[in-house]
Amino acid sequence: MFDVKTVSMEWGGKTLTLETGRIARQANGAVLATYGETVVLCAVTAAKSVKEGQDFFPLTVHYQEKFSAAGRIPGGFFKRERGATEKETLVSRLIDRPVRPLFPEGFYNEINVIAQVMSYDGESEPDIVAMIAASAALTISGVPFMGPIGAARVGFKDGEYQLNPSMAQVAEGRLDLVVAATDAAVMMVESEAKELTEDEMLGAVVFAHDEIRKVTNLIIDLAEKAAKEPWEIDLSDNTADIKKKLKDVVGADVAAAYKLTDKSARSNALNAARAKAKEAFADESAQTQMVAIKTMKKVEADIVRGAILQDGTRIDGRTTTQVRPIEAIVGFLPRTHGSALFTRGETQSICTTTLGTKDAEQMIDGLDGLSYQRFMLHYNFPPYSVGEVGRFGAPGRREVGHGKLAWRALNPVLPSKEDFPYTIRVLSDITESNGSSSMATVCGGCLSMMDAGVPIERPVSGIAMGLILEGDEFAVLSDILGDEDHLGDMDFKVAGTSAGITTMQMDIKIAGITREIMAQALHQAKEGRAHILGEMTKALGEARTELSAHAPRIETITIDKSKIRDVIGTGGKVIREIVATTGAKVDIDDEGIIKISSSDGAQIEAAKAWILGIVEEAEVGKIYKGKVVNIVDFGAFVNFMGGKDGLVHVSEMKNERVEKPTDVVKEGQEVFVKVLEIDQRGKVRLSMRVVDQETGAELEDTRPAREPREPRADRGDRGDRRGPRGDRGDRGPRREGGDRGPRGEGRRERSEGGNPDHIPAFLKSED
Repeated sequence: MFDVKTVSMEWGGKTLTLETGRIARQANGAVLATYGETVVLCAVTAAKSVKEGQDFFPLTVHYQEKFSAAGRIPGGFFKRERGATEKETLVSRLIDRPVRPLFPEGFYNEINVIAQVMSYDGESEPDIVAMIAASAALTISGVPFMGPIGAARVGFKDGEYQLNPSMAQVAEGRLDLVVAATDAAVMMVESEAKELTEDEMLGAVVFAHDEIRKVTNLIIDLAEKAAKEPWEIDLSDNTADIKKKLKDVVGADVAAAYKLTDKSARSNALNAARAKAKEAFADESAQTQMVAIKTMKKVEADIVRGAILQDGTRIDGRTTTQVRPIEAIVGFLPRTHGSALFTRGETQSICTTTLGTKDAEQMIDGLDGLSYQRFMLHYNFPPYSVGEVGRFGAPGRREVGHGKLAWRALNPVLPSKEDFPYTIRVLSDITESNGSSSMATVCGGCLSMMDAGVPIERPVSGIAMGLILEGDEFAVLSDILGDEDHLGDMDFKVAGTSAGITTMQMDIKIAGITREIMAQALHQAKEGRAHILGEMTKALGEARTELSAHAPRIETITIDKSKIRDVIGTGGKVIREIVATTGAKVDIDDEGIIKISSSDGAQIEAAKAWILGIVEEAEVGKIYKGKVVNIVDFGAFVNFMGGKDGLVHVSEMKNERVEKPTDVVKEGQEVFVKVLEIDQRGKVRLSMRVVDQETGAELEDTRPAREPREPRADRGDRGDRRGPRGDRGDRGPRREGGDRGPRGEGRRERSEGGNPDHIPAFLKSED
């Protein structure tokens, strides 16, 4: 019934299995990939025809994690998977980026790639499995895909590279690197690192590529068994004549436009050249006009790329290694906790940092269960930043991806939660864009955190590198412009500190690059990062030692676990009272670590004193400040140390005689008291008279000490003190039950409303 084809191999200590022919048989290609006990199903469907007038490649990748894969039910009100999470969006991009360049130029059929996580073992990460499954499904589908690609995750610990480590192993090491590659060349790199050197990063990429070749060979084995017939498509290039005509008509105009250093002027000149080209083909068919518009981009690319390779002349006149002018300003906004304005050429970002308490952490509901993130970075790209009219609303995939890249660059240098117990949110609003706004976010975000007083280890800078490759000739470009990104062959971003790389991202628009090119790009990027760091240091060299006056303060204290219930109180009564009374936020965990936060230091001190008063024991002879909470005939009860009560006897209120306690104190009055005694039952005896009620200083006890009582003399044998009771006469028989008759005269009457059980027994008996 089923024509199932399966291939397997041992890879990184686990079995990788690819299966097709059993599931999703109506798709063009479907593969069930299993690694360990993580299973991902990927199905590929492709349209047989192209929509009329379409001149782009509509590839859509969807990655989805099923909660059932980990034996979980989604949290919250809705109990089914909903819109894509941040992780699902990022993995969708991770699959899209290396496969998109491997479709032939001119292929515009719509393609859907849908990868779903069906089982997750908690160790084998599903993103790598999904990338492999997508590559295998495309390879066997028959569509013109020039793959396959493979993917691998690499960790780095104790000088050794690890293949496909679990997230727990990644956290213990210094590197989380994902690489996608064909058998011949690397296509995509995504990473987060703890200040690795350029050689260590390059070695990790090479290590991954060697392992990926095993995966691509396995996919080829599956294709030999199960691949469908390749599509017959006509992609012949008949644009040579159109291209020649365009160069004759507008070639000089395009070359002149790209010599203008101002982006707006250059854009206006290019639009004029494009309008002139459109006029030249006004009498041609609609199809020819569409091809001419598409070919115009190739003409522009040829002119720009040729100028760079021939004489090293870039669009804005810079050399290949030169970085655009930089301006950095910190403290840019008055009421934020930290802010920075970072401008590099025509790329600009306003970055702000906001500090919060633990309850501001982001809760993430994923396959691994609930987790909390204390560092967030959000990136916004409004249409005005490129002088366009467009949609302004929720962030798209691009914004999510750029924000995560900047997050990976800054996360490795953040202080630990123990050293800096704040939730941190960095917001980047791009106000101008002409090349690498994500790296501007790294620089501006770092400065804004330093301005907020976040004690980062070392400042981080980032730079975007480009590549022009024609045959054996190539040029690596530092700090690329937007046009150099669009017309070039590589987008290679590197960020890090003076000690090493914290993130590296690479996207290739051609069939991969060599180790030589990557090594030069890394070296050139290091020089560029150092220059940018120098410019950032002019604005702020190190993190401020004081937090903003508008930021909350957090103080951490640790108490014995046995005292946690005392601080919380029954049903949370005590901790709610502390918060309501002092105004400070109080958070306590199961280990007895308490975080007290407020923008008012006095509120923190009040809450801290209250809590310490609950958990600390009173000391005999020590003076405390307290409040009168209850007055009785013989004295007053004073609450001190937040959770302790003691009695000030009327004789301990003043050195002279006091008739009534209310003559000296009233409820709610603050007084200073000295602990005189704590008995075995924990009751505390206090004194006010030996403490100066103005200053709290101890006074000399002027009251004469009591003479010790002399022991009683021996009183001898006192005999039977009861003596003879005498003859009480015959009392007669006691009545047993029944009617006792009327009470005799002189009997004690029961008071109205009294309780007969409280009447002494001798009054109940008959004479």
